[in-house]
Amino acid sequence: MQQEHGNVRELRKFDHPGEGRRRARPVPKGRQVDPDAAHEIAALLGDRSRRRDLLIEHLHLIQDTYGQISAAHLAALADEMKLAFAEVFETATFYAHFDVVKESDPNIPPLTIRVCDSLTCAMFGGEKLLTELKSRAGGDIRVVRAPCVGRCDTAPTAEVGHNFVDHATVESVLAAAKAHDTHAHIPDYVDYHAYVAQGGYALLNRVRSGETPIEHVLDVLDKASLRGLGGAGFPTGRKWRSVMGEKGPRLMCVNGDEGEPGTFKDRWFLERDPHRFLEGMLIGAHVVAASDVYIYMRDEYPAVLEILRREIAKLPEGGPTLHLRRGAGAYICGEESSLLESVEGKRGYPRHKPPFPFQVGLFGRPTLINNVETLYWVRDVVERGPEWWTSNGRNGRTGLRSYSVSGRVKEPGMKLAPAGVTVRELIDEFCGGMAERHTFHAYLPGGASGGILPASMDDIPLDFGTLEKYGCFIGSAAIVILSDQDDVKGAALNLMRFFEDESCGQCTPCRIGTQKAAKLMENGRWDRDLLNELGNAMRDASICGLGQAASNPLTSVIKYFPAEFAPREAAE
Repeated sequence: MQQEHGNVRELRKFDHPGEGRRRARPVPKGRQVDPDAAHEIAALLGDRSRRRDLLIEHLHLIQDTYGQISAAHLAALADEMKLAFAEVFETATFYAHFDVVKESDPNIPPLTIRVCDSLTCAMFGGEKLLTELKSRAGGDIRVVRAPCVGRCDTAPTAEVGHNFVDHATVESVLAAAKAHDTHAHIPDYVDYHAYVAQGGYALLNRVRSGETPIEHVLDVLDKASLRGLGGAGFPTGRKWRSVMGEKGPRLMCVNGDEGEPGTFKDRWFLERDPHRFLEGMLIGAHVVAASDVYIYMRDEYPAVLEILRREIAKLPEGGPTLHLRRGAGAYICGEESSLLESVEGKRGYPRHKPPFPFQVGLFGRPTLINNVETLYWVRDVVERGPEWWTSNGRNGRTGLRSYSVSGRVKEPGMKLAPAGVTVRELIDEFCGGMAERHTFHAYLPGGASGGILPASMDDIPLDFGTLEKYGCFIGSAAIVILSDQDDVKGAALNLMRFFEDESCGQCTPCRIGTQKAAKLMENGRWDRDLLNELGNAMRDASICGLGQAASNPLTSVIKYFPAEFAPREAAE
């Protein structure tokens, strides 16, 4: 009887989870929220919305406040936004400007200096600057490399906090750090009142009132052949009509994430005349009847972000709701579908197409996506007429182009020139010629992904459709000039390392292809057949334009610079 009672008692051990052979867990399952961290996050967010698409904005709040993002704060943010910790963690760790630290990691120093190591800055001593700063900066300063920050005309560049030091030296950078000069410097620009005094927003008001019909705006854009100036070159009027053809409600998204090495034209426009862009944007939003407009601006442009915050606040009520969204250091988000994912608060993974964004875009709605410069020209084209736009151009091309020129020229910078100008004309007429003691040797006609051509091919019109037969393209018109003192193979390797670092990692051809290509290119002797084969695989199988175009610099060097190989390989 006693034995029976013992058996019953033994069986009852398993009536409750965690009893018997399973030991009870000391804490509930899952990552627990630290009460102090929860209080800090709740106070930081205040009355801000906890919507899912604001995740990246809230991560910026934490980063800006604490200089890093702890695991405790991530867990508290996830709890506050009713999201899984994994969702918040994968988003935070995707973007380069979020410093996520574990409980066991040491705290990040209070000041970070970022040194650009992309092509033009590398040509002007960026690597040496990075090395020397690391050796001389104190323990309370972190020095890291950074991809292109959009200041190629003042290379080399370093960022102290949010303050950019142009033509940087070790002394000038450390002086800024010592003086705590870490805030973005706001340049002089045309503000709202000055812009209105010059006739600004008159066209927008006429379009909204119906005095200038929507069809007239579209007809002018068609006749002027204004194209997408972010790189794709799609006809603007046709794109607007495509969005209008989709059932509403519709949205609009502005791509201000010009992360292509060598490109800085959008920054140039926005730091000088932001309302010309804003008026073009609002006209586009009215034409397609977009209820909301999302302006996605790269985090590397803190002055632009501040200017837009100030000036958007001055706009009269009415029209679409404007949302200014801040990127977080991801070149891939310049690709339109990755951009949409980032605006939605997610990792910047490219989407498969179709459907295209004009059909199923932001939050699943038909979405108009335009580049900053495209919208900047809308007012001038419509007010002056298509004949004004088409009267510009050279070598059989029409229109104007904003060429971002950097490298070995006397006067680098943003050059507004006729579309179709050749690189030789650009150097001689707009840049004051080559720099002293430098002879023109090679050039990038379209930024990091546009390929590399020799100086002997200096008579090609720089415009859409003129470079493709040479395996290159104009893209966003970022022109980098190399001289006889620059290593073309080294330039191609620098670009491939950039693509390796910026690959989002979603697809194998790009993620592994860029890594393997960079490793092969590091060898003194290139296996040209293998590199060409690898480049073709990346081009054919990658999901988006990053992987598809990443091999352009290396394949063009193999094709157009045979002298870069023969002497060294013969010696070996």
